[in-house]
Amino acid sequence: MRNSTLIGLALGCVAIFGAFLLEGGSLSSLFLPPALLIVIGGTFAAALIGSSLTHIARLPRFIALALFPPNYDPVQTIEMIVGFSVTARREGLLSLERRLANLEHPYLRKLFQYAVDGVDPQSLRQIAENELYFIGERHQSNIQLFVKMGGYSPTMGIIGTVMGLIATLGAVGGDPSDLIRHIASAFIATLWGIFMANIVWLPLGDKLRTLHEQEMQILHMMVEGVVAVQLGEIPSVIRAHLISVLPIEEQQRYLTPSQSAAPVASKKDAVVTE
Repeated sequence: MRNSTLIGLALGCVAIFGAFLLEGGSLSSLFLPPALLIVIGGTFAAALIGSSLTHIARLPRFIALALFPPNYDPVQTIEMIVGFSVTARREGLLSLERRLANLEHPYLRKLFQYAVDGVDPQSLRQIAENELYFIGERHQSNIQLFVKMGGYSPTMGIIGTVMGLIATLGAVGGDPSDLIRHIASAFIATLWGIFMANIVWLPLGDKLRTLHEQEMQILHMMVEGVVAVQLGEIPSVIRAHLISVLPIEEQQRYLTPSQSAAPVASKKDAVVTE
């Protein structure tokens, strides 16, 4: 999955531009500055009008996230929570405080800190659910930015086409080469508008939505795991409860080998789409 976005973008470019070349076209004829300026510049302008400068400034970060997504490893997280449960049952819940520094995932570290500080399970769950709600709202706002840009882009392409046709009508009776250039510019604006919407903006939004769903699944699992540790459930029960997040085939593969000591959570599992 980590390379699927890059592979998809490359495949889309090869399919579309390759077909254009097979038809005898030239790539240089596609990269017309006026058409690109109208489509790309107009799309960013419309997004800025409907959003904020701060939000648009984070756009490169969101694109990088979609192109190079984090590696979510639920098995690693499950084993780490189970390891904490073993320590809590043997030495008490307060003994986990000295291990919190080893937790690189900020959300999981926060949950265990609440548990160590004596927050009751019901309050901890309520605090966690509230935070997950607002995380989801921020994620959806980021996703919607790409969806909106996917809607603006074809419209900007149509604007470019109309402007090109106006220029074409104005060149009637003049130099035929100018007439042909204006016609090409008109249709290429439409091409870029549709291309950017359906190969770039909308697919990137879908990728961020997929990452959001995976991340929320991990975060919900963390909440359930920490509450189970706080309630003193036995490690094997906690493991059996948490692996329900995995497909049946992965559950069977996970339970086949002997479970070893829990690894330390990775920064790659941290909240990244905010």
